[in-house]
Amino acid sequence: MSVTTAPIGTPENPIPREAGRVLLLDAAGRVLLVRGADPGRPGSRYWFTVGGGLDPGESVAQAAARELFEETGLRVEPGDLGEPFRHEEVVFPYDGTWYRQRQAYFILRVPAWEVPVDQLAPDEEHYIHEHRWWSADEIATTDERVYPTDLADTLRRILGQ
Repeated sequence: MSVTTAPIGTPENPIPREAGRVLLLDAAGRVLLVRGADPGRPGSRYWFTVGGGLDPGESVAQAAARELFEETGLRVEPGDLGEPFRHEEVVFPYDGTWYRQRQAYFILRVPAWEVPVDQLAPDEEHYIHEHRWWSADEIATTDERVYPTDLADTLRRILGQ
């Protein structure tokens, strides 16, 4: 009897990946989200938290700080992020490949932040289309896809609402 293994990068055998994410909160209690799309699924659009995968040798906090700068222009030291407040594992497709991503979320509070329009890294310009500050109520009532899906409730818990 032979055992066959599904090809890597499929729903049955996703590529393992780790990521650091940041809930960037302003003084009004809003979170900065990024609007993007999956090039492998034309017409897909969704909002997500700042962050992304680890580069070789990076810690989760280093990746989160690097991604924060690359996606928003805000530079912080990894230690400024403190300890992660949440860990989760998600399985998702991107550009035709499936990933199983373990991700840690950090909270960073700022009085305000305006994202420079020319800040995106060249490899991110093709999938990041917009930035926007969102309240928990706006997230809860939008018809648009927002990830993580429980972000409105998570934001309310963080803010004590």
